[in-house]
Amino acid sequence: MTSISATEMSTSLGPLKQIDAGVLNVGYAEAGPADGRVVLLLHGWPYDIHSYSEVAPLLAAEGYRSIVPYVRGYGTTRFRSDDTLRNGQQGALGLDAISLMDALEIDQAIVAGFDWGARTADIVAALWPERCTGLVSVSGYLIGSQEMNEQPLPPEAELQWWYQFYFATERGRAGYEKYTREFAKLIWRTASPKWDFDDATFERSAASFENPDHVAIAIHNYRWRLGVAEGESEYDELEERLAVAPEIIVPTITLEGDANGAPHPDPSVYAGKFSGRYEHRTIEGGIGHNLPQEAPEAFAKAVIDTD
Repeated sequence: MTSISATEMSTSLGPLKQIDAGVLNVGYAEAGPADGRVVLLLHGWPYDIHSYSEVAPLLAAEGYRSIVPYVRGYGTTRFRSDDTLRNGQQGALGLDAISLMDALEIDQAIVAGFDWGARTADIVAALWPERCTGLVSVSGYLIGSQEMNEQPLPPEAELQWWYQFYFATERGRAGYEKYTREFAKLIWRTASPKWDFDDATFERSAASFENPDHVAIAIHNYRWRLGVAEGESEYDELEERLAVAPEIIVPTITLEGDANGAPHPDPSVYAGKFSGRYEHRTIEGGIGHNLPQEAPEAFAKAVIDTD
């Protein structure tokens, strides 16, 4: 396992902790009382735990214990074995979240996320409802399958996914490896066209992309979605269950920014996937894709309101 230096072990969220969880040694931040109601806050691509730098303190002030992990391929999270496939498929990320809860001896949590993190939160809520007391998901129901992704979209919709097709090529992998920061900043700008973030804010998160597995995980995630990369057989059962688009029964609030420039479904498309207590909120004010960082109060309130 790659060693982690002391200088890597602190963020604006406070000192990082490390724990072995499943196939990973997970780096995570923690905020709030140790006996508080647990909230698992999951980031997406290409972002990191700093998307929750204001959400976690807001929740802590209300008595919640936030756990904010680096996803595989980010920050101080490392694979425990060099032999493990650098796998970005949705089932692997879902099981990562459950493995982290197990390692921290957390029986139940509210699970909340955006982008990849929203998909993972959806998966936890769908497949392990007994572990999930509430769900907050930006852009709603994001569980998919390779078969579903075989279906072509209208040209304008396909254009929004340009980077997915780019990543399917060797040129795309090499380009992302060479221009990781430039690529990520482009995604930040197009996904949140009205968010006026500064260089310091971007660089604080971009440091997490220096993880040695970052490029491999990002590329595999999008290649797996298109069916041009295989997953691991140990996740086959999970993927079979996800392929039927299971309903989510836990209390849920879905969120959408009014200026989200990233591909996202209309809320009417997925409302029927939530069969428990459910509410959708559109957050106004030029809010883009990175909703917890752009509108932390609204995100924190949604977490509290699911409880």
